[in-house]
Amino acid sequence: MRKLLFAILVVVFALLVIYMPPGSLAALQHYQAQFSLWHLQHPLQTAVVFFLIYVLVTTLSIPGATLLTLLAGSQFGLVQGTALVAMAATCGATLAMLISRYLLRDWVQRRFAAPMSAINRGMEREGLYYLFALRLTPVFPFFLINLLMGLTPIKTLRYFAVSLVGMLPAIVVYLNAGRELSKLRTLSDILSPGMIVMFILLGLLPLVSRRIVRILRKS
Repeated sequence: MRKLLFAILVVVFALLVIYMPPGSLAALQHYQAQFSLWHLQHPLQTAVVFFLIYVLVTTLSIPGATLLTLLAGSQFGLVQGTALVAMAATCGATLAMLISRYLLRDWVQRRFAAPMSAINRGMEREGLYYLFALRLTPVFPFFLINLLMGLTPIKTLRYFAVSLVGMLPAIVVYLNAGRELSKLRTLSDILSPGMIVMFILLGLLPLVSRRIVRILRKS
């Protein structure tokens, strides 16, 4: 049964990679007008479809989550976009963790033995705080955290809650970036106050995240 489920996931992943539009900012801008029209005509359906696509992308670790976050910022705004992306990203991360725990355990253990030992040491030493630190300033890639955490005894609801809080600052910053990018009409708009603030926030995000982690560790 597990092999069959894994085979289905592989097929779905391959089809998505083949038929998804190019993962670039140019492609994002190209489809933005059509997406805006759908959102204007069918706001609820558009939000639901976007949510499901985001969950699928994060669950299967398909490249494109950052572009989807920028798109959410341009279309849904900061408040609705934060709710959609935060819940979708956390649901996808949790599903990926559960897939690792119940379907891919042996493969993940063999493939990522070295980082798995580091994760185990961190969880034994610092518990849920270690997961929070990884989410806030990821030492490992997003997908790898999901896979490796599936092999730890962490409870699903705790994983969901800590991941949600840890990913929230980056989500808000990228949503704001999407809002500003959607306002670009000419190259001179790059020097607008909003764009300058966006670049500052993007640059400060990793520095502030590391500072928060240090403060929490000391306390």
